[in-house]
Amino acid sequence: MASNAIIHCNSSSSHLIPTYDVFVSFRGEDTRNNFTGFLFEALGKMGIDVFKDDTHLKKGEFIAPELLQAIEGSRIYVVVFSKNYASSKWCLRELAHICNCIETPGRHVLPIFYDVDPSDVRKQSGYFEKAFSDHEERFREEKLLMEEIQRWREALTRVANHSGWDIRNKPQYTEIEEIAEKIRNILGHKFSCLPNDNLVGIESSVEVLSKRLCLESLNDVRAAGISGMGGIGKTTLVRALYERISHKFDFCCFIDDVSKLYQDCGTLGVQKQLLYQCLNEKNLEIFNVSEGTSLVWSRVRNGRALIVLDNVDHVGQLKIFTGSRGNLLGESLGGGSRIIIISRDEHILRTHGVDDVYQVQPLNDTDAVRLFYQNAFKSNYVKSGYEEFTDVIMLHCQGHPLAIEVLGSSLFGRSVSQWRSALIRLRENKSKDIMDVLRVSFDQLDDTEKETFLDIACFLNYGEVEYVKEVLEFRGFHPEYGLQVLIDKSLIKYGRYGNHILIEMHMLLVDLGRCIVRDKAPKEPRKRCRLWDYKDLHKVMSDNMAAENLEAIVVRNETSEFHKATVRADALSKMSYLQLLDLTDVNFSGNLNHLSNELGYLRWINYPFDCLPPSFQPEKLVELSLIGSDMKQLWKDTKPLHNLRRLTLSYSQNLMEIPNVIKAIKLEKLNLNGCTKLREIHPSIGLLKKLTDLNLEGCKNLAMLPRFGETINIEILNLRGCTKLRQIDPSIGLLKKLTDLNLEGCKNLAMLPRFGETINIEILNLRGCTKLRQIDPSIGLLKKLTFLNLKDCKNLVSLPNSLLDLKSLEYLSISGCSKLFINKLLDEPRDELLRKHCEGEAPANSQSSFSFVKMWPLNLLYSRARKDTSTVLLPFSLGFPHMRELYLSFCNLLQIPDAIGNLHCLERLDVSGNNFATLPSLKELSKLYYLNIQHCKLLKYLCELPSRTELSSLPSYICSIKAGLYVFNCPGLVERELCTNKGFSWTIQIIEALQQCICESSSYQIWPPLISTIIPGSEIPRWFRNQHVGMGSLITIDSLLLENCAGNCNVGCCVVFPACSSRERILWMDPQKSASNGYFVLEIPLDIDEDLVTDNSDHMLLFYVLAPMEGSKLEIDVKDRQGFGVQVKRYGYSWDT
Repeated sequence: MASNAIIHCNSSSSHLIPTYDVFVSFRGEDTRNNFTGFLFEALGKMGIDVFKDDTHLKKGEFIAPELLQAIEGSRIYVVVFSKNYASSKWCLRELAHICNCIETPGRHVLPIFYDVDPSDVRKQSGYFEKAFSDHEERFREEKLLMEEIQRWREALTRVANHSGWDIRNKPQYTEIEEIAEKIRNILGHKFSCLPNDNLVGIESSVEVLSKRLCLESLNDVRAAGISGMGGIGKTTLVRALYERISHKFDFCCFIDDVSKLYQDCGTLGVQKQLLYQCLNEKNLEIFNVSEGTSLVWSRVRNGRALIVLDNVDHVGQLKIFTGSRGNLLGESLGGGSRIIIISRDEHILRTHGVDDVYQVQPLNDTDAVRLFYQNAFKSNYVKSGYEEFTDVIMLHCQGHPLAIEVLGSSLFGRSVSQWRSALIRLRENKSKDIMDVLRVSFDQLDDTEKETFLDIACFLNYGEVEYVKEVLEFRGFHPEYGLQVLIDKSLIKYGRYGNHILIEMHMLLVDLGRCIVRDKAPKEPRKRCRLWDYKDLHKVMSDNMAAENLEAIVVRNETSEFHKATVRADALSKMSYLQLLDLTDVNFSGNLNHLSNELGYLRWINYPFDCLPPSFQPEKLVELSLIGSDMKQLWKDTKPLHNLRRLTLSYSQNLMEIPNVIKAIKLEKLNLNGCTKLREIHPSIGLLKKLTDLNLEGCKNLAMLPRFGETINIEILNLRGCTKLRQIDPSIGLLKKLTDLNLEGCKNLAMLPRFGETINIEILNLRGCTKLRQIDPSIGLLKKLTFLNLKDCKNLVSLPNSLLDLKSLEYLSISGCSKLFINKLLDEPRDELLRKHCEGEAPANSQSSFSFVKMWPLNLLYSRARKDTSTVLLPFSLGFPHMRELYLSFCNLLQIPDAIGNLHCLERLDVSGNNFATLPSLKELSKLYYLNIQHCKLLKYLCELPSRTELSSLPSYICSIKAGLYVFNCPGLVERELCTNKGFSWTIQIIEALQQCICESSSYQIWPPLISTIIPGSEIPRWFRNQHVGMGSLITIDSLLLENCAGNCNVGCCVVFPACSSRERILWMDPQKSASNGYFVLEIPLDIDEDLVTDNSDHMLLFYVLAPMEGSKLEIDVKDRQGFGVQVKRYGYSWDT
């Protein structure tokens, strides 16, 4: 090859956006199937992006727009001159356009002379002379075309005058290798290179980040921010992406550690580094920032730039990249340019107007384990004998790549005993390499944010956000601002668990915070400001010396070796500045004489003393929680409680009385749950205007409630299990804000007061109020009521007509209300009722629960068993358009009206234990996923089941088994085979709907099983491929058969069991078995009661699980809801992935 084979064309004002590495101009019939084809293949193997033209782009008189765009969007032009090249006007037009484009900076052209003499190309002689003669002969009458032919000649001469490859009579393979290598060298750092194989778990993040940069958009300029905690892999991720995409840009720059460069060399240093990397100019003379800024943008704005700034930790470091309004410059860069800024502080990124911020997350479990094995064993597998350590290390590192690499590398090549010793040491002495990286972010905080960080690390991690804010506000740390600073710096985040939003801090940052506190007084914990470790507390209390620096103690004695150790209580009297005291299972000796009057939060589980110290003045106390205490009374006299918001004394079983709390003017929550000896509530409770939550559940000796005169803000009133309560003060009807009233198990409550102004009640639970005979008609005022539970109100004989006005009702249970329908509600004969209905008269005894006139549109249930042919009516109506759950079990119902099929929102229906022979069609109830008709002894036919199932969202009971069909102990059932087919079909339909819902909600693992169906039958379908004889209540699934499943498997099981069998209790917690080794207990919603069961035939249980395939087998114990084992005769299982 001749020297100077590459030309770098300069100086043009045209701005062309490169999208390809290489454009090849060639004559297809000469080289497509030989030289050019092999060249394409060689470049492709190197990852070089080559434009491959299609033949249809060269049809017609002019070059297709797509071809022109490809030429303009390429960085290197390879022109393959062959014998017939000049005979193609399309090739010549390509060449002319290439000559225009190479004026743009960053473009290169490589001429290749395939089977022609370079001189013939330059001078248009030989084959080229003949081709041009033909063109001129054809177009000599057309002036414009003759001018174009002249431009073709000039283009040929211009390109051919540059040295290239003359490959006549040379081995093509060798030449192609040399050409490809030269192209690779031209691209240099811009050459597309995939990340190293050792970068575990990075591929998916690279793909996500690449998409967010919208690389296909060539007109706009985008800036992306990359944030995350120290050592999480931000730089590694961006470096991998940079190597993959940088070849698509004219100018590329990756500035490592901007913070250090800025500190050492200032803004000029950053500018010089930017110009050096983009333009490869080392000795630039820049004398001031303004000149540098002008030079940077004047040189870079004419191309597509990729600029990466790593470790930006101050807004001033981005000054040269921002315009007058503080936003990152877009107008100063060429179209298609991208800026990527890496910073631990998201606030910096947002301040400068990045288009998107990508938070780098910890590795998932699979990738974390793989990375650990690679560093600890130099393999993808654990070494034999070391299996026990993986879980401990993974729990410590929580997917943090740097921590995994550091710990893994430090353990490489060491013995099992050395590993064990290192992990014990790790509890006390954290890795300095890891802590130093993490501490950078802490050191950048202001003093107040540092204190906030330390409080969270020491005792507020995983606390609810509102509680954390309240504690930090009490401590004087301004949490509204401080928490956001910590979030911006990736030191904490908000996590959602159900309806709760929690503060989450990575465990390595927790370790950092605790190390910082501990290091201030390594040997003397009494000089620290915070204590969380029981051993440190034990030392402080044992020394019995003043601990004036201590502000917070949060200790939960979870260490077995200290569980029985005791500490001296009087040492607490010497902690004058203590603001937070939270103790669990700490054994004290001696007497507690005093507590700090600075306390704002006193939480003490199993408080061992019979009262609080008399000298304690809780004027600053915000929360007092003494769960499970031995107290008989809090204190004797009135105390200053001006700031108290929450008072919890639950399960204080010796508590006899509540003192006067008239001064607790801010009290919002009072919890006395389980105070079984409490006989009365102080009348001052009724004067607390800010009280919103009153919990008296389980106060079984409480016979009276105070008047609710001033407690107008109560929202939740829980009286569940107050078995001696006979009446409720009528003033309850004044609680306008009451939303949840729980009277479950108040078995001596004979009547309810008028609901009066309690129109906002949404939940009303009267389950087990066995003396209740009727419901006050004022219940019809509760227009917002969604939940009404009357289950087991065995003496309830009537329901008011006003119940039909509850249009918002979603849940209704009257299961076990056996007198509601056998009572003679309407004394008139059926014919007389029909007559009166037709004539518009009201029936006699219209005080009945539901008048005939109201119920007629639904159905008339006629009791054939009664000689007087009285009418029995069903207590629900089409007036419940939002009904989702309806429970009518053991109500002595003889018939279910057809109109039940019109409750289109119905999801759950329980009509078990009734006396009807048929059920109406349910085929239109597309949202139904639970149907229970067990113990219906007269049932002959299974009704039509829903023809389709649509789950709009995952059911709220996601962790329990309450979906499916339950047809059990129905001895009158005929056509059992048809029943079996219907049951299997509907169950599969529910499974498919649930799978779709899980997919849409991104749920990936469901356990325990969600779906189970019970139907009569004894023949396991053949599609359950693995069938076995049962032993007791245990089902064993051989996981080795499922080893080809990727991850988890969807396993369907079918079990044959007798309706009546020997019954053996199954322990929930078998000490020899646990979920970790593949053992689970499956509870099915069956009542296998010998007094109820009359159908002794076999039944089949079908259930479906998403089973983790980690062990050699999966064992499932099947039990009913009373805890008795179900005898398994045979079982089979099948699966899909």
